Amino acid sequence: MALDISAIRGQFPILDSGLIYLDNAATAQKPQIVINAIKEFYETKNANVHRGMHGLAEQATVAYENARIAVQKFINSAHTEEIIFTKGCTESINIVANGFIHPDDHIILSILEHHSNIVPWMTKKAELHWIDIDDAGNLNIKDFEKILTKEKIKLVAITGQSNVLGTRPPLKDIIQKAHAAGARVFVDAAQLIAHHQINVQELDCDFLSFSGHKLYGPTGVGVLYGKRELLEKMPPFIGGGMMIKEVTLTGFTPADIPQKFEGGTPPIAQAIGLNAAIDWLAQFNWKDVEEHEHNLINHAIQTMNQIDGLIILPSCHGEKKIAQDDTERSGCLSFIIEGIHPHDLTDILGEHGICLRAGHHCTMPLHKRLEIPASTRVSFGIYNTKEEIDILSDAIERARHIIQGNSKSYKLKAIS
Repeated sequence: MALDISAIRGQFPILDSGLIYLDNAATAQKPQIVINAIKEFYETKNANVHRGMHGLAEQATVAYENARIAVQKFINSAHTEEIIFTKGCTESINIVANGFIHPDDHIILSILEHHSNIVPWMTKKAELHWIDIDDAGNLNIKDFEKILTKEKIKLVAITGQSNVLGTRPPLKDIIQKAHAAGARVFVDAAQLIAHHQINVQELDCDFLSFSGHKLYGPTGVGVLYGKRELLEKMPPFIGGGMMIKEVTLTGFTPADIPQKFEGGTPPIAQAIGLNAAIDWLAQFNWKDVEEHEHNLINHAIQTMNQIDGLIILPSCHGEKKIAQDDTERSGCLSFIIEGIHPHDLTDILGEHGICLRAGHHCTMPLHKRLEIPASTRVSFGIYNTKEEIDILSDAIERARHIIQGNSKSYKLKAIS
């Protein structure tokens, strides 16, 4: 059954103003049910968890741990204690870097990676090996296989979906090949989580992370999944309250997982909001969600290809236009317009209620590979429509004429 996009949009208060929001790869908007869940917690259950003997503390603890169970079911992990709540995907990656990687360990990354899946490994002084992309933006798997045979790889850290090209690497194939070579696999699912069903047991990944705010949930909460036997061997990342069994004058014994990695007051309200977001998303069939967003991507490619000088990445030298279905692309696409800086374009569009993102999108190595300093990104959510894409394409054309000096005949109108 097709999605009722009008009904879905009605559940997002911020969209009532007529805003055209196409910056979902940065953060998604929140349905009213998520807003209400956080509000209700603060109004009726606000207390710290795992520490108090009073009724409010017990209610807060139950709600917090129910959120952990919800995440476990959402990604199908084998055990609830394999779900660690963090403040975001970046912190989740840093926990693995701190506890699993040592100086001079060999790690494979792809040129698609976000800085959050690059810098933490660099801070551990690991030896990095890079997988390149082909002309369509897909990973060169032969490069990956070659590195596995030549080097003793400890970890493959790979995105589930590029936040620039929308490329989805073949995770199952990568994980199987890595395991056959004795390497573990970490999946950065920050972009993938809202667009495709994830089953960590089926993937057999060793670690996986994502943020709540890209999943229609609140900011300030992330998830780290790790296989239980690996998490149990890793040292804690943050020292303090709740993450200990015992503290003496000479040392401490850490708590069992997951508390070992949740030092200090955890993101209680945010985890409860994430639970609400997961429950809300569960009402939709993943096949319908993917079909809707696939149609949006293809419609965007078709309409934007008609704009003079606009080049959809990775074809950044104008040698060809990206065709429909030319690669497994999801969630977003990025482009440049010859002679126009992305910042200028998105600034004009933003003034008229159209929200895009411009810059290097925290993927400077990828942009260097494409030989461009920056790009403009259009990223989609479940509530976006083809009509919004049509308005966007027209607005880009008009903004192009304004920037290039033909503003007398082309003037943008405010979005009503």
